[in-house]
Amino acid sequence: MYCISMIAFRLRTHLGRVAVVACTVFCVATGAARVWAQGDKPAPVVEKDKAAEKVADKVALPPLPADAHTQQTMDLNGKTLHYTVTVGALPVRDKDGKEAGQVVVTSYTMEGKDRPVTFAMNGGPGASSVYLNFGAIGPKHLQAGNEGDSPSDPAVLKDNPGTWLDFTDLVFIDPVGTGFSRATVPEAEAKKLFYSTEPDIEYLSRVIYDWLVKNERLESRKYLVGESYGGFRGPRVTYFLQSQLGVAMNGVVLVSPYLNPTIEDNGDLSPIPWMVTLPSITAANLERQKKLTPDAMRDVITYTMGEYATTLIKGRADQAATDKMIQRVTEMTGLDPAFVKYSGGRLETGAYLREAYREQGKLSSVYDSNVTSFDPFPFAPEQRANDPILAAMIAPMTTAMVNFVTQTVGWKVDARYNALSYDVNRLWVGGDELRRGSASQLRQAVAADPKLRVMIVHGWNDLSCPFMGSVLTVDQMPVMGDATRVAVREFPGGHMFYTRESSRMELRTDVMEMYSKH
Repeated sequence: MYCISMIAFRLRTHLGRVAVVACTVFCVATGAARVWAQGDKPAPVVEKDKAAEKVADKVALPPLPADAHTQQTMDLNGKTLHYTVTVGALPVRDKDGKEAGQVVVTSYTMEGKDRPVTFAMNGGPGASSVYLNFGAIGPKHLQAGNEGDSPSDPAVLKDNPGTWLDFTDLVFIDPVGTGFSRATVPEAEAKKLFYSTEPDIEYLSRVIYDWLVKNERLESRKYLVGESYGGFRGPRVTYFLQSQLGVAMNGVVLVSPYLNPTIEDNGDLSPIPWMVTLPSITAANLERQKKLTPDAMRDVITYTMGEYATTLIKGRADQAATDKMIQRVTEMTGLDPAFVKYSGGRLETGAYLREAYREQGKLSSVYDSNVTSFDPFPFAPEQRANDPILAAMIAPMTTAMVNFVTQTVGWKVDARYNALSYDVNRLWVGGDELRRGSASQLRQAVAADPKLRVMIVHGWNDLSCPFMGSVLTVDQMPVMGDATRVAVREFPGGHMFYTRESSRMELRTDVMEMYSKH
């Protein structure tokens, strides 16, 4: 999920269609209609003044509190971990040195010599880091995001057996506009400074640098983990830190990364977009049959990269091969034969998510198609409801984080918490840099540092950022020294596969091994 994974979140289908509801426009238009209905002429100067006051009120926010700390303990594998939680804000400045925003950071640190530090961020754009924090690697875990989980379930935090805290300090970064982080300049300026591809990378890199300087940790081993669009950020932040700020990461973990968007292009001629989605759709069907294993998925990948790809390239030139492929895809996915036939064996994500559980009147999540919710608009020509996982996760994650920050840590803030900010997503300007992805920066960062290690991790069921995209991307990279320095690893689950404890524990084991090599 994006990704949120995260999930993160992406308000788009696999082929880029966007669905956004803009109620603000409706509200403004309604207000204007009311003035004219009363027969009054609008007063432009007064309206302008009111607009200026609104902007001023939005910018002149009460200051964020000073850093707050609390001591916590947890038992992990027979040992008691004593750690400090710190919540506070770092200023972000414009090119003239004037403060333009405040980034809130949640840190978990332990006493000990030579402890590494790991920086974590989610994606969206518009997602806070709560998903990696309470979902995956922080010392506390919130059960959410699996089939049957409800947004009204109690938001109870428990000790996380999959945490990374015993082998690295953890620093969770909420980009401007997410969590409690915020711009302190008007929206138009904030859009230029924070809500586009390259400025986003630059200020987040500077936040990492500033945290290291403030906490006297420049000499520590340093790691970065990014989920979904945070996985897009990961290689770019690593390369920017390495080449521009003089800070070298020892390792990078990309969770369900939005790494190489161009592989989704040109589905009419290229087999690659369909090669990317078929394995994840098949994985979901294998899981439903309780047949999902690494061996089974190896067979799926072999077929996808071989006979399936060549059959798609042949097209109508070999009808017998096409008929055979459609039969095979039907068997692999468990879908209705007519649906597969009329799709030509090319399974578009949005259509599949409505088809998989149509007979039960349910929708599948793009982040894990075996997580469902009822479809409130089953006869609409396209999906109109929110994604099932997003609909179920936002409320408990928000409640848990606000309670943790304000009550447990004691950081008394009077502000709204944005687990997912639709405003940030609405304002975002991606441009050509977004479409280019981050594979180029990944190659350059690995080439420049022969000791840098990168682990790319995915859930098999994810259709938001399918694992096959990373497999194809890494397979095209040159081997730069040790071929294992850039590795792709898959787990049962979806975009946020870490919501399943077994997958979260496997991820912990793999990451510990990677960290031990430095």
